[in-house]
Amino acid sequence: MTIRYPSPLRPGDLVGVTSPSSGVDESMSGRLQVAVETVRSRGYEVVVGECMDGARHVSAPAPQRAAELNRMLTDPAIRAVVPPWGGETAIDLLPLLDWDAISAAEPTWIVGYSDMATIITPLTLLTGVATVHGNNLMDTPYRPPAGLLSWLDVVTLAPGDSFTQSPPGRYRDKGWVDYRTNPEVDEFVLDAEGGWTRLDGAGDVDVEGRLIGGCIETLCNLAGTRYADTSALGADGLLVYVEAAGDDAATICRNLHGMRLNGFFDNTAAVIVGRTAAPPTGSLSQTEAVLDALGGLGVPIVADVECGHVAPYLPLVNGARGRLVFSADRAEITQTLD
Repeated sequence: MTIRYPSPLRPGDLVGVTSPSSGVDESMSGRLQVAVETVRSRGYEVVVGECMDGARHVSAPAPQRAAELNRMLTDPAIRAVVPPWGGETAIDLLPLLDWDAISAAEPTWIVGYSDMATIITPLTLLTGVATVHGNNLMDTPYRPPAGLLSWLDVVTLAPGDSFTQSPPGRYRDKGWVDYRTNPEVDEFVLDAEGGWTRLDGAGDVDVEGRLIGGCIETLCNLAGTRYADTSALGADGLLVYVEAAGDDAATICRNLHGMRLNGFFDNTAAVIVGRTAAPPTGSLSQTEAVLDALGGLGVPIVADVECGHVAPYLPLVNGARGRLVFSADRAEITQTLD
């Protein structure tokens, strides 16, 4: 599969905001405005769609959400699309999206994580268009710590460009910031120390492959379908990243086993595991869950990477060529848009 990269964003370009899954409750409207202004401060224009209601678990009925996302991804005036955050049931959009029209249109950057993996990962696998697994709109006002980029940085890159990120050494251990009472927060509170960890054994890691992955709880439901067929990317080897949003260790273990049995990890050169605050199940830890399901792959497994639900957020470009390096004195992921 040839990966196609959207054109880099430049001042004056238009960014679309829509909620393919959950919308924004009125109590969070202050944070939404701050986040939109953060994007505008980079020189971009912003258009907010109609599918933004946060009164229920989804922002609008599935046909409306699908139509708005289709429209934004095929409108040549919109150069990037970003949701406020993830949600729960974006899976209902998959049969309603016009994948042929999206594939035929000029590529548009689409950003997100959590339930947005349900959209962006299939989009890359079905159309060959690169997507960004990175901080959603409501997290965009945060200034990334040293070593990390924001999605706002990634979408300014052009084909052929490379960028390297490394662990900042600290993460947030005390849950979520309440945007209702603190809508303008723009500084991460990183209250715990910790870097990356190799789970499968000792030794240095230096491996390359195409990046693909996302949230375990959402992608496990797509494994074995055309929406999560990684074989098109796998010829050159894959760097598969996965992260647990909140399910207990036994559920994550079963989900990863199912994904492996359905071929999601075929041709994997290494597995990247996002840091998680998800709970154990009795004596079964989240680390043990990963090793039980994926240890038999015989590839390096590097965990506690900042690509999940625990702040800060390390963006990964689905489809980009990645290089994972991990040793006693070096830890980094380099991504090349080639």
